[in-house]
Amino acid sequence: MSLRRRTAILISGRGSNMAALLAAAADPAYPAEIALVLSNRADAAGLARAAEAGIPTAVVESRPFGRDRAAFEAAMEAELARHGVELIALAGFMRVLTEGFTARWEGRMLNIHPSLLPAFPGLDTHARALAAGVKLHGCTVHLVTPGVDEGPILAQAAVPILPGDDEARLAARVLAEEHRLYPAALAWVASGRVALEGRLVRLEAPPPPSGERLRNPG
Repeated sequence: MSLRRRTAILISGRGSNMAALLAAAADPAYPAEIALVLSNRADAAGLARAAEAGIPTAVVESRPFGRDRAAFEAAMEAELARHGVELIALAGFMRVLTEGFTARWEGRMLNIHPSLLPAFPGLDTHARALAAGVKLHGCTVHLVTPGVDEGPILAQAAVPILPGDDEARLAARVLAEEHRLYPAALAWVASGRVALEGRLVRLEAPPPPSGERLRNPG
């Protein structure tokens, strides 16, 4: 039986995408095990949801560190190491990570963004999409690099912008796609199916089940 990759989910708020990942990882066949939910805010609602699901939680408050981002990240990494974390999934984690941190987790840290990157990086994506008059909007799961929302794209899902849409209605449809897309993308990374060719992501075929592996012809 293959080992599941120990994964931390980093949150700052309610943990909507966290809940989708927890639900997926409740299946023993899912290749990622959620080993920790960590927040930079003690009042993050997602912490209680994780605890109710029996997932270990930790808080590393960012405010006491002020502008010393390296010290804040060192405290986070101590918690990640204590829980044996191998992969990180950012789920509404509202801190910009340093180049050093992202380099140490290169290829092992994912984020989900509510737009079809490279369109509309940053904040207020739904309002900006409506104002721009685009016909398609959506979400993107990408690997994290030092540039905000600039990492290699793992997966995307699109929704149409409908007549009469406002920000709330559009956001709700995009969020439904986020909850579907993020668990799938994390599974690809956790199972070792993702290969990078420069900035392009290539998805390799999954390995056959152990009972179907080719026998040694000798």
